[in-house]
Amino acid sequence: MIEKTYDAAAIEPRIAERWEEAEAFRAGAGAAEDAEAFSIVIPPPNVTGSLHMGHALNDTLQDVLVRFERMRGKKVLWQPGLDHAGIATQMVVERQLAERKEPGRRDMGRDAFIERVWQWKGESGGAILGQLRRLGASCDWSRERFTMDEGLSKAVLHVFVELYRKGLIYKDKRLVNWDPKLLTAISDLEVEQKEVKGHLWHFRYPLADGVTYEHPYNLDAEGNRTAWKPSDGEPAGYETRDHLVVATTRPETMLGDSGVAVSPEDPRYRDLVGKTVILPLVGRRIPIVADEYPDPEAGTGAVKMTPAHDFNDFEVGKRHDLRQINILTIAAKITLAENEAFLDGLDETAEIERTIAALDGEDRFAAREAIVAMMEEGGLLAAVEDHPHTVPHGDRGGVPIEPFLTDQWYVDAKTLAEPAIASVREGRTKFVPKNWEKTYFDWMENIQPWCISRQLWWGHQIPAWYGPDGEIFVAKTEEEAVAAALSHYVTNGTIDDEEARAMAADPARRDGFLHRDEDVLDTWFSSALWPFSTLGWPDQTPELATYYPTSVLVTGFDIIFFWVARMMMMGLEFMDEEPFHTVYVHALVRDKTGAKMSKSKGNVVDPLDLIDEFGADALRFTLAIMAAQGRDVKLDPQRIAGYRNFGTKLWNATRFAEMNGAVHGGTLDPSQLSLPLNRWIVTELGRTIAETETAIAAYRFNEAAATLYRFVWNLFCDWYVELAKPALMGSDEAAANEVRHVMGSVLDRIYALLHPFMPFITEELWQVTAAGERASLLCHAAWPVLDFADRDAADDINWLIEVVSEIRSVRSEMNVPAATEADLVAVAPDAATAARLERHGAAVKRLARLATIVTAETAPEQSAQILAAGGSFALPLAGLIDVAAERSRLGKARDKALGEIERIDRKLSNQKFVANAPDEIVEQEREKREGYRIEADKLSAALERLQ
Repeated sequence: MIEKTYDAAAIEPRIAERWEEAEAFRAGAGAAEDAEAFSIVIPPPNVTGSLHMGHALNDTLQDVLVRFERMRGKKVLWQPGLDHAGIATQMVVERQLAERKEPGRRDMGRDAFIERVWQWKGESGGAILGQLRRLGASCDWSRERFTMDEGLSKAVLHVFVELYRKGLIYKDKRLVNWDPKLLTAISDLEVEQKEVKGHLWHFRYPLADGVTYEHPYNLDAEGNRTAWKPSDGEPAGYETRDHLVVATTRPETMLGDSGVAVSPEDPRYRDLVGKTVILPLVGRRIPIVADEYPDPEAGTGAVKMTPAHDFNDFEVGKRHDLRQINILTIAAKITLAENEAFLDGLDETAEIERTIAALDGEDRFAAREAIVAMMEEGGLLAAVEDHPHTVPHGDRGGVPIEPFLTDQWYVDAKTLAEPAIASVREGRTKFVPKNWEKTYFDWMENIQPWCISRQLWWGHQIPAWYGPDGEIFVAKTEEEAVAAALSHYVTNGTIDDEEARAMAADPARRDGFLHRDEDVLDTWFSSALWPFSTLGWPDQTPELATYYPTSVLVTGFDIIFFWVARMMMMGLEFMDEEPFHTVYVHALVRDKTGAKMSKSKGNVVDPLDLIDEFGADALRFTLAIMAAQGRDVKLDPQRIAGYRNFGTKLWNATRFAEMNGAVHGGTLDPSQLSLPLNRWIVTELGRTIAETETAIAAYRFNEAAATLYRFVWNLFCDWYVELAKPALMGSDEAAANEVRHVMGSVLDRIYALLHPFMPFITEELWQVTAAGERASLLCHAAWPVLDFADRDAADDINWLIEVVSEIRSVRSEMNVPAATEADLVAVAPDAATAARLERHGAAVKRLARLATIVTAETAPEQSAQILAAGGSFALPLAGLIDVAAERSRLGKARDKALGEIERIDRKLSNQKFVANAPDEIVEQEREKREGYRIEADKLSAALERLQ
């Protein structure tokens, strides 16, 4: 006997354990040996991470695809695993050491620290994989991989060495995002843009050699001089100047200025191009260059160039051969006294000595204040403006990052990107929705060298060794590097053959001869190999031959460049084939108002809390039915409660079927069915199967879920169960038996159709409804196939449903008491309608609570008009309600709704409100308006019924 209520908290762990014991999700489980392969690699979550709503959406959609294709008989692999998360993991372990008052990383040394990280990983890392099991993710957990495991490390070494030998990996001095707290380069994805209330300082840079020029100006209404822009037309006048005015939000970087750029189209400075200014506080002569980068309409039109501390300036500097002068240490302190690049070309003057004495060794922000004071003291501070602007911060360190000039390892991404671009252009890999292809192309066609080195200890240490003269030797092992180095130095005469042989034979003899690069690789480097490294590459394994290329990638839009594009590049370079044919890009999960979830806002929703409260099935179904392509998911816990009720509805329908002798597990031959009711439900089931298949195959998860919801809740649980009661309770045993078989068979197929979305409750119902043992777990059962349609039976029953639904709706609109039996008038019915009323009159009366059904040529006075199923009906209201009072009530309610629409329209037409209010607030107002519009339309329709 099925339990009275569905208890997700008790049943979901039990079902998960059953799957684990059966190894239900191992690669190829349940499929024929020669079946078609289907594979997905999970976007590897950080080993430090815990399940958040983005993961819940991402992994729910993957699981829908995986369970769907497994039931369709394919050999399925959903490859799980974890990313080692270099910065995050190192920070966690260092914080743990500090909390326990143990020696720090530097004190314990590299080897001991790495051992400690592995210990932490074994004890605490990877909790998120257990959380994914709670969500119902049907990965092959026996194949769990880790980006630092032995096999993946082997793949990383192979790729690095091969790319280096091809000249596609190299070392270069370029600007990187530098975190002065963590003391490492970080990727763009690890940079957060934060709005700060800053200032814009305007500094005067004197022209060298006594040069002056005529600077144009305008006049305001009071006759005061104001700035002139090239778009202003003729200036009011000119003034002689012996300086340029530049503006900056980072005064401390001026110490590294090596030029001033102006637009070649700017008439103010055209004659100054090629001349020089004197850098204040330093005395260095720096050139004025013409470049397209400065905007003549922005600021003064003259821009100071600091190529070593600004990404845009770096590019301008390369075009004009400007010097790169780094004036910061790795901890973002000013370094001048021992800085050869800064001191080169400077005379020993009192000015430079004073600057060095005041600023050397100072923190960047303390130096900022000092420089502004020194410029003001020297009469070189022209103006200061309040200037709110965005400042990049490290997402882990939490401090402003610095564009920092340093030696790093790079991948020639431009070369690797070319075949990856062609793959999408030519349709071998497609994005869904297609508009994300534009984002992909924008990034890939403007791609910069990829900085792959990080100044950390946790990660894949770069396989590069340096000789005594700085020569680089890249190899998979130290032994290979030593052999290459000895060959090199014997060839160039640095050491002789005898010494080389001795050093090769005795490691002690080569102590200090080579030293390994201390940096590790960016974690995105190892995850770029994920689709093939997880399958055993570079070894040629059976799994690699079977499951590469993978079938589809499900991911968020924020890592299209950081992960998707790099997997494309690496897959094409090393496998000669795209890693996946489709990239499905899902949207964000936001809170119920549409605001982005963030800890600072306090609106983060924990999926584990939702699973505790509502069950995993309810959360999964909610996410799926709201996952419309290109539309963010607005997650309201009340919606999840509603879909928990959906599961309860199915549970109760199954209990009803059991109590009435439904037969499960049997075959279903629709052609032998005699009852129109059964032929109708089987026809609708066939439509539902086809529509669900089509929607899932097109990655329209919301449409698939909505189709199932409509069929299960509305057609089966509400209408079929209700319409079947007379047969089940009647004296015609053949009819009752047919209903019992159809009811059980349709429920079996409902469990299968819903399984990818709600795996726990459906697996439980599949097991408990079997008379004996089922042939397989539901996750291995065949996807339903049904090619049957009785259009006449379907049209007939759907007519009945539509008529009853409309009558019920009108009764509700008109406030007809639920217990009151009304009369129905069929107005001038045609022959088909008359025949249907004859066949289904008893059912219509029972379901719509009617006393009589009569026909007439015209509708009676004081009746509500009903148009349904192509016919016209009337519901006489005299004696049931006060028609005049009801008309008044409806009119007032409609006017109130129209008034709310007018109020909201005034607000939305206020440009100031739309411009300043948060996006989610504006969207809320639009949604409110739509709700009032629907309400007003319904009330107007109700009024029209009473005319």
